[in-house]
Amino acid sequence: MINKNTTIPTKHAQVYSTADDNQSAVTIKVFQGEREMAAGNKLLGEFNLEGIPPASRGTPQIEVSFDIDANGILHVGAKDKATGKENRIVIKANSGLSDAEIDKMVKDAEANADEDHRLRELADSRNQGDALVHSTKKAVAEYGDKIEAAEKEQIEAALKDLEEALKGSTADKAAIDAKIETLSTASQKLGEKMYADMAAAQGAAGAAAGAAGGAGAAGGAGAQAAPEQHDDVVDADFKEVKKD
Repeated sequence: MINKNTTIPTKHAQVYSTADDNQSAVTIKVFQGEREMAAGNKLLGEFNLEGIPPASRGTPQIEVSFDIDANGILHVGAKDKATGKENRIVIKANSGLSDAEIDKMVKDAEANADEDHRLRELADSRNQGDALVHSTKKAVAEYGDKIEAAEKEQIEAALKDLEEALKGSTADKAAIDAKIETLSTASQKLGEKMYADMAAAQGAAGAAAGAAGGAGAAGGAGAQAAPEQHDDVVDADFKEVKKD
C-alpha cells in the first residue's frame, strides 16, 4: 500500500471486505518487501478485527489504514465502517529490514519477477472464479425455477467445471479463465431474468410512490377550492412511505 522511498510522514487507506458469508473476523497481516506475492516478503506483524456482524461475503466494509509518522513508526489500523469497531498495531522503525535484507530482496524480486507475475495473475483469476461461483450459486438458488430446466442444467454443469478448475495447487490460469467464460455465457439468461425482475420490482415501487404523490396533490387542491365552494372540509393527514 505504501511504496518504497515514499517521503514520511505519510498515510494511506484502502477498503477491503470478507471472503466468506457470515465471517465475523478478519486477520490483517503487514508485510515489507519487493515481491508481488505476500509469501515472498517479510511479515512485520498481524492482528485480528473481530465482532463483524453476520453478512454476505463482500458486504462488510473494512477500512485498513497505514500511517508512518516522522520517526518511521508504522501504525496500522482496521475499522469496520458499519459498527465502528476497530483494532490496530504499532510497528517500530527498527522492526523492518536491514540494508542487507533489502538488497537481497531486491535481487530476489528481479530474479523471480516472471514467476511472481504468473502467480499474481493466477491468484486474480482464482479470485474472479471464486466470486463468480458464489454469485451464480446464489442466483440459481433464488431464480433457478424461473428458467428452462435445460438452461439450469447447463449452468450447474458449468459451475461444477469451474469449481474443479479452481481446486488444488496445480490450478491453471488459462483453464480457469476458459471455465469462467463458459459459466458467464451459460448464466446469461439467468442474469437477464434477475435484472428483469429487479426492474419490475423497482417499477412497481415507483408506481406506488407516484400514486401516493397524486393523492396528496389532489387533497391539496380540494383544500384550496373549499373556501370558494363553501363546502364542509374535513382535513386529512397523509405521509409518503419510502422504502429504504
